[in-house]
Amino acid sequence: MEFNCSSPTTIPVVSTFASPFDTSAAVNGSDSTSTRKPISLWPGMYHSPVTNALWEAKSQIFERLLDPPKDAPPQSELLTKTPSQSRTSILYNLSSDYILREQYRDPWNEVRIGKLLEDLDALAGTISVKHCSDDDSTTRPLLLVTASVDKIVLKKPISVDIDLKIVGSVIWVGRSSIEIQLEVIQSTKENTDVSDSVALTANFIFVARDSKTGKAAPVNRLSPETEREKFLFEEAEARSKLRKRKRVDRREFEHGEINRLEALLAEGRIFCDMPALAGRDSILLKDTHLENALICQPQQRNIHGRIFGGFLMHRAFELAFSTAYAFAGLVPCFLEVDHVDFLRPVDVGDFLRLKSCVLYTELENPDQPLINVEVVAHVTRPEIRTSEVSNTFYFTFSVRPEAKATKNGFKIRNVVPATEEEARRILERMDAEMLTRKSQ
Repeated sequence: MEFNCSSPTTIPVVSTFASPFDTSAAVNGSDSTSTRKPISLWPGMYHSPVTNALWEAKSQIFERLLDPPKDAPPQSELLTKTPSQSRTSILYNLSSDYILREQYRDPWNEVRIGKLLEDLDALAGTISVKHCSDDDSTTRPLLLVTASVDKIVLKKPISVDIDLKIVGSVIWVGRSSIEIQLEVIQSTKENTDVSDSVALTANFIFVARDSKTGKAAPVNRLSPETEREKFLFEEAEARSKLRKRKRVDRREFEHGEINRLEALLAEGRIFCDMPALAGRDSILLKDTHLENALICQPQQRNIHGRIFGGFLMHRAFELAFSTAYAFAGLVPCFLEVDHVDFLRPVDVGDFLRLKSCVLYTELENPDQPLINVEVVAHVTRPEIRTSEVSNTFYFTFSVRPEAKATKNGFKIRNVVPATEEEARRILERMDAEMLTRKSQ
């Protein structure tokens, strides 16, 4: 299947670095006589090939967000929009753009998942802005933030040598929340069926806040038109109810769960009290921990001056991948992002600590053992001795078949908790994942 980048709704992505072999191209496609400041110099942007392309394509909308009217009134009347009005696609010319290909290549000649997570968040943000925009320059724009990622599922490996397209639109809205679905599409000559070409799907939840008061703000209504759009709306409505149900289930967790907690803790106590007798097929959860830290820089901020959510997902993914690698002893294979919570904003200058662990494993299928990794981001303030959780990330990995074939006697170990707090985290995540699977 060929991608047509001449369509007004398809935004072509180009590399952000000039090719060492091409001295004729001007930066960002602008000539030297242009008085407009290059996109790469605009403040409040996290820069990647995709964010640059999106800002170029929708610069009028974003220029208004960068410099909102002073003391402007909020939007007075909600509009009704269709999914097609927010639908946006971006095209990666990986087969022909050498520099772009090198920016996205991983060691296994596939697209770097961490960078793709950044791009998905950037595109979802653009789509949410398009839906919530009232095209009135006299009103103040809404503040739109990523609240959570419901699910990101990798359906097949994504080659870095074949053109790639991401298509997304709003599929559901609540009073102040929006769900956006994205599909990553990569086709080959042998496989031209659209459904078989979908390599990855993602669902992002955004919430709207009044940019002046910070309170929840209503968003434009959504009117699905096609049968497919109506089906996606109903599915998203069911997921919204499921999320509320999960919150209730979490509050009721203490009732009737003592036996499950005791069963999980039994083997952990053997490790702590009688380590010489502990099973060699298990490992304590605390012994799978990895951690890194960083100071959040101005170059990583979004248009609202906060740290770009896609950047946080990228860093969390890299740590989760490393955790699964160190745990399994073989190169892991990414399968899905189970869930991401954005609990509080991360600001420029924040000291961010990322802590990861293997939360639990699923070993029922020996051909595809599952490694579930948790990453928790903490905003730490040493001067006032506080540390708050800003984000939680849950990833699922397996092991690459070609890597497993090179290691005789390969076996994934079971993870056991040593404390009640660890056991509760495991049970809560298992129950949430079970509810999600039942709803699919």
